[in-house]
Amino acid sequence: MDSATSDARIPLHVTAENGLKIVVVGGFGAGKTTLIRSVSEIRPLNTEETMTRAGEHVDDISEVREKKATTVAFDFGRITLDARNVLYLFGAPGQERFWFLWDRLFSGTLGAVVLVDTRRIDDSWYAIDRLEHHGTPFIVACNDFGGPAYAPQQIREALDLDPQVPLLDCDARSRASGKQVLITLVEHVANRHAAQNHRPPQELAL
Repeated sequence: MDSATSDARIPLHVTAENGLKIVVVGGFGAGKTTLIRSVSEIRPLNTEETMTRAGEHVDDISEVREKKATTVAFDFGRITLDARNVLYLFGAPGQERFWFLWDRLFSGTLGAVVLVDTRRIDDSWYAIDRLEHHGTPFIVACNDFGGPAYAPQQIREALDLDPQVPLLDCDARSRASGKQVLITLVEHVANRHAAQNHRPPQELAL
């Protein structure tokens, strides 16, 4: 699905009664924009700009030489679950110079997906740190870039993940794979709430 650069105001705070806000975060070039494009039912709004040679001195592109554009604000997509419930998807820019935007983006968030490129696992540290600081439920999805194959336990140890945090592989280009990532996140959030309220969790289908 094609994306469109837009100056439209993106709602950082979802106020609709059944509007559920999900954030996709991760390192520079981890596939956040691609994931939102693949699952959104609308033509996603994004703020991608063409990368220039000047940007090479600001952002580390050593592992993403093929990347031609980069997000400079937020991506935004939507998925309707049923007549009453909608998922609003926000993709955060991965460059370190834009990390100051993340804390505001996490406000009112149902949960988050941390997208990991296993070639650059260390790039995921900041996202996990900020989500834990905010107490935001999250899962970790390893995007397939054909990088090193690590066992799940190796990735958990490298990221110092809590055993309760779901970890799965994905292909951000695939709609089916992207939907499974979102289902895993929402089920994780539902299970946490159910455990806190001593109620059985509800199943979700996208």
